[in-house]
Amino acid sequence: MNRLRIIFGFFAFVFLAIIIRLFYLQIIAPTYYSADYTTTRKINPARGQILDRNREPIAVNQTKYLLYVEPKLVTNKDYVVRALDDILQIGEATISARINMDKDWVAVKGSISKETKEKIEQLNLESLGFREEAERFYPEASLAAHLTGFLGRNAEGETVGYFGVEGYYDKDLAGLPGVLKSERDMMNRPIFLGSQERVEADNGRDIVLTIDKSVQHIIKEHLKDGVEKFKAKSGCVIAVKPQTMEVLGLSCLPDFDPEEYYEFSEKDFVNWTISSTYEPGSTFKPLVMAAAIEEKKIKPDDMFDEASSVGIGGYTIRNWNDKYEGKISMTHVLEKSSNIGMVYIGSKLGNENLHRYITEKYGFGDYTQIDLQGEATGQVKPLNSWYPIDAATMSFGQGISVTGMQLVRAFASIINGGYLMRPYVVKEVIEDGEVKEREPLIQKRVISEKTSAIMRKMLVSTVEHAEAKWDIPEGFTFGGKTGTAQVAVQGTYDASKTIASFIGFAPADDPEFLMLVVIQEPESSSWGSETAAPLFFDIAEELLIYYNVAPR
Repeated sequence: MNRLRIIFGFFAFVFLAIIIRLFYLQIIAPTYYSADYTTTRKINPARGQILDRNREPIAVNQTKYLLYVEPKLVTNKDYVVRALDDILQIGEATISARINMDKDWVAVKGSISKETKEKIEQLNLESLGFREEAERFYPEASLAAHLTGFLGRNAEGETVGYFGVEGYYDKDLAGLPGVLKSERDMMNRPIFLGSQERVEADNGRDIVLTIDKSVQHIIKEHLKDGVEKFKAKSGCVIAVKPQTMEVLGLSCLPDFDPEEYYEFSEKDFVNWTISSTYEPGSTFKPLVMAAAIEEKKIKPDDMFDEASSVGIGGYTIRNWNDKYEGKISMTHVLEKSSNIGMVYIGSKLGNENLHRYITEKYGFGDYTQIDLQGEATGQVKPLNSWYPIDAATMSFGQGISVTGMQLVRAFASIINGGYLMRPYVVKEVIEDGEVKEREPLIQKRVISEKTSAIMRKMLVSTVEHAEAKWDIPEGFTFGGKTGTAQVAVQGTYDASKTIASFIGFAPADDPEFLMLVVIQEPESSSWGSETAAPLFFDIAEELLIYYNVAPR
C-alpha cells in the first residue's frame, strides 16, 4: 500500500509540474515563448562566368574550403596548434588564440585548397571541420583586369562586383539567392515531422565578352615592352571593330591582379580609357576636318597659304615644329599636322558648327554608354563662354578634355560610313542555356558615306606621307594620325610632360580594326610619331596575321 502511495504521489507531482509549466508558458509569459522556431538559411547562387568571345574563361568560380575548429572538442591544444601551423603557416599564436575562444565554432582560415584540406584531414582530428566556399578565380590573372574588374566584399561582408564588367553586370552575374526554411525545437534541433520548405537559388548569368584572349595577349605584351622601352609613366591600347564599336582588346598599364585586389591601391583600378580625361592633341584634327568637308566649307584639294604663325586674342599659335610651307592643300594640312591650317579650317567651319559637331554629333562632353563601370564624360566649354582662342585651339585638339573611348568612337564614325556607334564589351548573355546576343547600336549619323570615304583616303595619305618613317607591314594600306599633347598642370602646360598617341586602322578599304595607342609621359621621346606610332604598327602587324588578313 505504501509503495502504491509513493508511485501515485510521484505521478501526481510530475503531472502538477507539467500543468504549472504549461500555465507559465501560455498564461504568464506567452510572448516570450510563442516564438516561431522556423529557421531560415540562405542558399547562395553560383556567380555567372565571364568568358571571352571564343568561350575561353576569363573569370570563373572554384571550390575552396573554410577550416573551422570546435574548441570544446580539442583535447591536446599544443599538438593541434603545432600540427596546423606546419601546414597553414599562419603563426602558432593566431591558431592558439582561436582555439582558446569560448565558442562552439571558430573559423581558423578560409580559401584553403583541396590539397591543403586533404593534408589536414590526415591529422584525424575530430575537433576540426571544413565548409565549402565558392571563390572567384581569374585564370588569366591580370590579362583583362580593367575590363573585368574584381569581386570584393561590401561593409556587410557580402560579395559585390567592383569596376569593369564585374561591377556593371553585378546583378546579372550574382543571380538570386534561394532559401531553406525548417522547423526546429527550442534547442535548435530539427523537428523530424516539422515542415521543410526549400526554394532553389537562381544562378547568375554567364557573360560572353567581345574581346579575344589572344588579342589581349598580343596587345598587353607589346604595351608592356613599349612602356619599358620609352620609359613611360603608363600606357593604354584600345582596339575596336569600327563598323560596330565592339571592343576587340583593351589593356592599360599599370594594372592589378583581380584575385589579390587588396594588395593594390584604388588608382590602380581606374580604367584610364573610360574614367580619365586628357587633351587629344592632333588625333582630334581629322574630326574637325571631316566636319568642315561635310558642311562643304572646304574640299581636300583646296589650298591654304601657311605663311607664318598667327596671333589670336593676344596669343600666338605656331606649328609644332615652327615651320611654314606657304601654299598647302587641306590633305597636306593633315599630313604635316599643321596647327595653322587647322585654325583656318576651324574659322571656315565657324564656332557654332564646330561646337555642334564636337558635342551633338561626336558626343564629347557626354557618356558613350559603354557597358563598363566608372565612365567619365570629359569637358567641353559652353559655346557662350568661348573666347576667340578657344575655337582656335579646339580645332587642333587643345582646350578640350576627352576619354580615350570617346575619341575612338568619334574616329570610328568618320571611317565607318559616318555612324556614331555605342561601344560595348559584352557580346552575349547566357541564361539557362539560352543565348541572348547583343546587337550593335547606331546612336546617330555624323557625316555622309561620301565624306567618310574622303576621310579614309586623306588618312591613308597622312600615313604614307608622314615625316616619320615607320616600319609598316608590307602589302597593307593603313590610315591614321599621330598626336602629341602637353599635360596641363595647375592651369599651364608642362613642356616636359606629354601624352603621345597614335590612332589608326587597317586595311584602309575595309578596316579589320581601329586602334588607339597612348603612351603617357614617355622619357625617351615626347612625340607620338616616335613612341605610340611604332608601337601601333608592331601590334597591328600581329593582329593582321592573327585575323588572317591577306595582303592586297
